[in-house]
Amino acid sequence: MDGRRLHFPLQVLVSGTIVVSMLVLALVLIGGSYYGQRETLINESSARAEQLAESLDTHIDALLSPVKSTVQMLSRDPIAEAQDLAARKARLPVLVTALGTSSLLSSVYVGYDDGSFVLLRRLRYTSVKESVAAPRDAAYLLQSIERSAGDGSAGNESFRSLWEFYDADLNLVEARAKPDYNYDPRRRPWYDSASDTTDTVLTSPYIFFTTAEIGVTLAQRSAGGGAVIGVDASVNDFSSVIGLLRGESKAEIAIVTPSDHVVAYSDITRVVKEDADEGLRLAYIDELSVPVLTRLSDYGIGSGMQRLDIEGRNWIGFVEEMQAGGRGTTRLLFAIPSDALLADAKQQSLRLILWSVLVMLVLLLVGSWAGRMVSKPLRRLSEQVSALVQFDFSKEVPRKSRVDEVRRLSELIRQMSSAITGFQTISHLLAHERDLDKMLHRVTAELVRITSAASGAIYLYDEEEQILRRATNSGLRSAPEQFAVSGSSADELCAQLREQLGRQGEAVMTTQLRDRDSDLLGILALVLPPEIAAYESSYSKFVAEVSGSAATAIETQRQVAAQNALIESIIRLLADAIDAKSAYTSGHCDRVPQLAEMLVDAAQASKDKAFAAFSMNDRQRREFRIAAWLHDCGKVTSPEYVVDKATKLETQYDRIHEVRTRFEVLWRDADIAYLRGIVKGGVEADLRARRDQLRKSLQQEFALVAKSNAGGEFMPDEDIEKLHQIGKRRWKRHFDRRLGLSREEFERLPEETEELPVIEYLLSDRPEHLIPWGERRPAVERGDPNNTWGFNMDLPEYAANHGELYNLSIQKGTLTDEERFIINDHIVQTIRMLTSLPLPKDLKRIPDIAGNHHEKIDGTGYPRKLDASKLSIEERIMAVADVFEALTAADRPYKDAKTLSESLRILAFMVKDKHLDGDLFRLFLESGIYLRYAERFLKPQQIDKVDRRQLLTLAGLA
Repeated sequence: MDGRRLHFPLQVLVSGTIVVSMLVLALVLIGGSYYGQRETLINESSARAEQLAESLDTHIDALLSPVKSTVQMLSRDPIAEAQDLAARKARLPVLVTALGTSSLLSSVYVGYDDGSFVLLRRLRYTSVKESVAAPRDAAYLLQSIERSAGDGSAGNESFRSLWEFYDADLNLVEARAKPDYNYDPRRRPWYDSASDTTDTVLTSPYIFFTTAEIGVTLAQRSAGGGAVIGVDASVNDFSSVIGLLRGESKAEIAIVTPSDHVVAYSDITRVVKEDADEGLRLAYIDELSVPVLTRLSDYGIGSGMQRLDIEGRNWIGFVEEMQAGGRGTTRLLFAIPSDALLADAKQQSLRLILWSVLVMLVLLLVGSWAGRMVSKPLRRLSEQVSALVQFDFSKEVPRKSRVDEVRRLSELIRQMSSAITGFQTISHLLAHERDLDKMLHRVTAELVRITSAASGAIYLYDEEEQILRRATNSGLRSAPEQFAVSGSSADELCAQLREQLGRQGEAVMTTQLRDRDSDLLGILALVLPPEIAAYESSYSKFVAEVSGSAATAIETQRQVAAQNALIESIIRLLADAIDAKSAYTSGHCDRVPQLAEMLVDAAQASKDKAFAAFSMNDRQRREFRIAAWLHDCGKVTSPEYVVDKATKLETQYDRIHEVRTRFEVLWRDADIAYLRGIVKGGVEADLRARRDQLRKSLQQEFALVAKSNAGGEFMPDEDIEKLHQIGKRRWKRHFDRRLGLSREEFERLPEETEELPVIEYLLSDRPEHLIPWGERRPAVERGDPNNTWGFNMDLPEYAANHGELYNLSIQKGTLTDEERFIINDHIVQTIRMLTSLPLPKDLKRIPDIAGNHHEKIDGTGYPRKLDASKLSIEERIMAVADVFEALTAADRPYKDAKTLSESLRILAFMVKDKHLDGDLFRLFLESGIYLRYAERFLKPQQIDKVDRRQLLTLAGLA
């Protein structure tokens, strides 16, 4: 600010002037258009009313012209001078011909000076036939009245009335005497009107005597003067014409006589009224129940436009004169709602508006041509700059202008907008594109575009091989695939790259890509054409900024890739450690993920409706792969002696050796008893036989104990009973069993004193064999308040039961209920371990995928007893993979390796029992995954013939 003067940039002044000028012009044009359109619409409405009146007049004239000719012809016909009915009927063909001259004619008749009358009516409409009770075949009705003079006093005349019905060929169908039909033509207005003139007269509309139609009569005195010829023309179709003219404009139109009788209205039923005194008559305008027409009828012809407010709605009305209407002045009432005026006026004023618009456009083009060269580009540039301020870079910048400065400014703004848009695109790519190769390719392409470079490339540094390898190429025709880095500095590499890529007249701009520690990641190269090469120094700063962001993105993606690789390596290391922990389950954590991924691939490729909605992207596949590797991570907590328990008496060691020692003691006791008996003078043969019999029993009993300890096939109840009988054998212990024990084992012994030697049972379940849970009681029962994972498992009473008879009595396998719980607890520990990890969003489902592979479709699995509705396809896949691998594994100590057909047969029964998913089992068979897996992991002797159809039948899927 200088003193009190305000200084404005030229840009602001020009923009302000243009804006104000355009605003004033817009207001003037809008105001002029509004008022001009309003007057035009009013004038159009007035013209429309006048045109409607003229149209109706023309319509009436066109309809009545042939009728008038017919009347004039009949006025010279012999029927006018006929003295009796027979002579008049002789002219019947002429009357039929007269009726055929116009569709408007409903009847033709002759009234004679003596009061006689003859009328021929055409019976076209059913309503007309019904009104005269005509026979079915009747086409014409001839009504006749013949009068005789009488004594000459008024009303003393005699008459004879006759109605005769003819068919289309003028054959008489029926004749009726009509004594009540006393019609005197001399008392009708048409007769009086025609009597006073030699011209054809037209009456005002009225209701016909016989048919109750609305119409007019044309009448003319005969050439001889002894009769009046008349024809009736129905004007009922005027209401139809008005209805058509009214259309959808919602206008109200009516034709009214000087006496305010309504002659025509769009609803003909409102026009005719019936009074007790007058009979049928024309309705008055106020009887139409159309308030706007009632109000409009109060205005005279030529009163101009009337603005009417009727029941809250604005109307514009006109009253126009109609020439054709008989005696007096017939009026046309025309009213249209103001809100519908524009729609009605458009149709009639379209040509005028079109020509007006064309003229205005021409004048506007001529008048604005001189200013447009500057104003339009500047205005669009102003809009573009405003959009840029609002971070909207999508507007197109005008490029053409006859003003060189404006054209140059337009081009600079376009380049700036394009550069900012490109920078946004690059920023978005750096932040969101996960594929490093795609990111580098698109970033290079964007840099080439926004810098107007001819081509570009990015070379990445490979630290292990000591080379720069080309990662992306945008427009380069020939470029080396790689450069050796050894012995060369980064600057030397940039110079070498410029030399390789540069051509005559082109400059190569190179920018080093370095990470946060300034270590070389790669080199960005842009080939600039000659017209751009001069600005290389100004471009280099911008490209350096972008390359810095690109280097950060490259470093970040490499770190993420390295971290992901590290995570997966640690996971595989953990899985390998679990397998290595037990020599009998080695490979399980490696084989299950491979089989599970084979099933995932098949499910995604399947056309079956069960898998129609199943698909997995790269992140979901990674999540599934990690979950598969971690599905048994809880086994790190499982005791090896339980996981690897090969015999029933095995704990930390196989206690069969301890039992065998007891049998050895009894064996030696048998020898001692034999020798003692000899010393005491017993019979040697008897003593030896008793000893040998005992030894044989001991060998048999130990054989049964050893067989039971090995597990194998299902153990019958008889063998269990024999074990209990064997266990009742007693032997003598001479050493204190409290000596040399651990504190925990010592505390489990009962507090009792014993006097040695002690007699003990050969096999027994002692109190110290029961190991309580203590503080280690797991929270797996549904009602446990510490169970926050939703486990639903039955917890054994004791943590372990090492009872000898208890273990040897296991009927199937080698595990007790307590030990089986310990085995099953590995899945509990898996879920607890995985849910405790701070997993990112894209790995949140790992605990469920890994931890639910022991659930069953019918909800009887563990650890949560989830049913099919709560198990995803991924979780069901893990269940199938885990079971099949366990069945076919050849490294289990407690079972023999099963053949392929045996394993699949067991799977089929599990599907039938609702333990495994049937759709996955069908997919497993039909895709051939079972065979591909067998060929990779099973022993040749395990692979046998498989009947897939039979398996599907066993599973209940056939």
